Amino acid sequence: MTNVAVLGGGRMGSALVGGLRDAGFEPDSLRVAETDPERRRVVETELAGIRVVPSASWAVADAEVVVVAVKPADVGALLESCLEALAADALVLSIAAGVPIAELEQHAPRRPVVRAMPNTPAVVRLGASAIAPGAHATEVHLQLAEQLLGAVGTVVRVPESLLDAVTGLSGSGPAYVFLVAEALIEAGVLAGLPRDTADALVRQTLLGAATLLADGGERPESLRAAVTSPGGTTAAGLAVLEGRAVRSAFLDAVGAATRRSKELGAS
Repeated sequence: MTNVAVLGGGRMGSALVGGLRDAGFEPDSLRVAETDPERRRVVETELAGIRVVPSASWAVADAEVVVVAVKPADVGALLESCLEALAADALVLSIAAGVPIAELEQHAPRRPVVRAMPNTPAVVRLGASAIAPGAHATEVHLQLAEQLLGAVGTVVRVPESLLDAVTGLSGSGPAYVFLVAEALIEAGVLAGLPRDTADALVRQTLLGAATLLADGGERPESLRAAVTSPGGTTAAGLAVLEGRAVRSAFLDAVGAATRRSKELGAS
């Protein structure tokens, strides 16, 4: 069994460890490093049976994969603090947003590096992640990264140059969906529904639509057309959305988020 050390006990790091445990990884093969005592106690409670330590150096000893799951500004110092304990062939898998591979390789020289961009639905094992390899990462390392991130969702491969677009689309995408949910709930209330009824209907509608999209094998436009009868209620609603340029707004939103990701990565 692969020994995995997760550096950072935040939401994404904890979600990954929980996903690996649920996927069959032995608790003894998983470790979490969390320096904040309060957060460490929370992680110990959430991940019962997983060893949680206060030092990155302790965590990476004998680790075959080291997952970097801390704030971008903390990545360099963290990697350098445990470099002596980090095996020369250990895979460094970074889920720190915006930290380029070149910077990761600078702080973990000659190690295989894979940079990943997951999203928050990983917390419920329904994440979408993209990975890109560094100079020393082989096919074996990419498959290992896919195995680990696959425990919390879907994984795709892209060149690093496209990770900013991934950030703008799937990284920020859950927030766009949540905004749609907010708006639909408000619309239901304005149409006369009690708020709790509108809330329940919107949650199930989004879940059902997403499940049809994920499992049905049909393209989005085909699914939309199947719900839209000529001259019917759905057609009337869609005409308003198209008239308000909602489609164009999503295109612009993803573009803006992609550009901001590039700016943050360059700073």
